[in-house]
Amino acid sequence: MTHDHNARHPIDGSAGDADYGNIGSGYSAYRRPEPAFAAAIRAVLGDARTLVNVGAGAGSYEPDFLDVTAVEPSRTMRAQRPAGSAPVVDAVAADLPFPDRSFDAALASFTIHQWPDLSAGLREVRRVTRGPIAILTCDPDDLSRSWLAEYAPEIIATEARRYPSIARIRLALGGSVDVTTLPIPLACTDGFSEAYYGRPEALLDPGARRANSAWSFVADGVEERFVRRLRADLASGAWDARHGELRTRPTFDGSLRLIVGMPVG
Repeated sequence: MTHDHNARHPIDGSAGDADYGNIGSGYSAYRRPEPAFAAAIRAVLGDARTLVNVGAGAGSYEPDFLDVTAVEPSRTMRAQRPAGSAPVVDAVAADLPFPDRSFDAALASFTIHQWPDLSAGLREVRRVTRGPIAILTCDPDDLSRSWLAEYAPEIIATEARRYPSIARIRLALGGSVDVTTLPIPLACTDGFSEAYYGRPEALLDPGARRANSAWSFVADGVEERFVRRLRADLASGAWDARHGELRTRPTFDGSLRLIVGMPVG
């Protein structure tokens, strides 16, 4: 099957619903791999030697101990991959240009909510993978645990619509599927929204918000209202009165999940 990325997203080639040509600049400065998450991924890869990283972005969580092939349709994200990183292929999850069973393992981190056809994408990933498929994603049913649900309910609602349910992922993967909640460290270096559960000031930085694509979907005025209210509540102490214990909580069990699918038989 052939496809024309540029016909669908003429500026950047992004395959999903977010335009990383506009929001992807500076992404890698805020979305740096969290060592605790990387260790969890490494632990489930077993004795794999080759891996395909689908929706690889700027290269977060690509294991440096494996022979990695990256897949990323966004030109902006490919440009942010560091020198010496794995070779990257311009392709989409639903149409992977590899023979059957080409890789020992597969990785998809913070990407499946971007795939236009989740089932087709995971079928393709399973087709080209002999062993474990590791997926780092968020459970939409637990997004409201974040204090952002109080300050920016539109962000929570947007993310809940975009992230596929765990049940959908299980069904699409087939085989044996294990789902684990990953605790989020207080100083988490991967700046998705819940990473700032105990550092609310960080989300006053426009770059931190831009590195979370949900902010690009909300209506005009939502972001300005969020910044205005959060800044005021931090200055008055209102945020700390309600959520201050989060500042010293070493980890937060939010919506982050590590899903591992193994083939049947």
